[in-house]
Amino acid sequence: MARLFGRLRRGRGEQPEQVAAQDAQDSAELRDEYQRSVAATRRGQLGALRRIFRRSRVDDDFWEELEETLILGDVGGATSARWVEELQEESTGQDAAAVRGMLRDRMIRGLERPSGDGSLWNSENGSEPANTPHIILVVGVNGAGKTTSIAKLAHAYQTEGKSVILAAADTFRAAAIEQLQTWGERIDAPVIAHQQGSDPGAVAYDAVEAAISRGADIVLIDTAGRLQTQRNLMSELGKVRRVVESRHPGAPHEVLLVIDATSGQNALSQARQFSDATGVTAVCLAKLDGTSKGGIVFAIAEELGIPVRFAGTGERLGDIAPFEAAAFVDALLSDD
Repeated sequence: MARLFGRLRRGRGEQPEQVAAQDAQDSAELRDEYQRSVAATRRGQLGALRRIFRRSRVDDDFWEELEETLILGDVGGATSARWVEELQEESTGQDAAAVRGMLRDRMIRGLERPSGDGSLWNSENGSEPANTPHIILVVGVNGAGKTTSIAKLAHAYQTEGKSVILAAADTFRAAAIEQLQTWGERIDAPVIAHQQGSDPGAVAYDAVEAAISRGADIVLIDTAGRLQTQRNLMSELGKVRRVVESRHPGAPHEVLLVIDATSGQNALSQARQFSDATGVTAVCLAKLDGTSKGGIVFAIAEELGIPVRFAGTGERLGDIAPFEAAAFVDALLSDD
């Protein structure tokens, strides 16, 4: 597995030659991982892009089919229309192969543009906040893969030498506490938990308190997987955030929204609602290996300006990758 967090911190205190060598190794690993994980997407709706770019003529039918394919691949109507309009203006007199290259560049540019507001994974910040523990509030709807993603992130942090505490603040769903505790036992990470139905804010507070007293590096707070239409529950998430901040000023350092890559355009609505309620700073795209579409990542980045930081690339504990736009797009458009 490529370095998950070291890659996001590249250049911070490292020699240039060390950064270059590690980046080259990471890039090779990432490209292989994305090539494997987006195989289902290449066989699905967006896979039709390969056929379009083999056309001999760039005419009205070409542009219509391109826009339709992007929309069916969950890129979104507004984003797809904007891309096609831009490409038409830029590609006058060019063949389909040239348009493919322009689309590749446009896809990468759109994914790279958002920088995010968090202080842990935003390379523009230059360095991590000095005051540990670093608090990560993890949100998302039921079934998105949130708890599993937390376990993968915790394991990745441990691999890089960090101590991690998990907070079972999903006190709403039956067996959610037990699920997180099972993961905690598997990766040897302590889990702070109360009884089912208790105040999630109190759980989060106690987890931060425990991390401070034990000198832990990272706290990952699991929250109830609630529907974005349940406004009272969304308000509760905002309360959890405020409670954490009251105990540890500046926290949470990241609010990570876990999105199910198979959920389609509904994920855009989820991202908008959760962002309004909690100030989402980054997205983890779970189940990337299981979707035949996968274009929703472009809509989230383009329409909401929220960066995708991680992608779940399989079912194993180590199957999580730092999101890299070029590796993702190249795997998506690959002929393999």
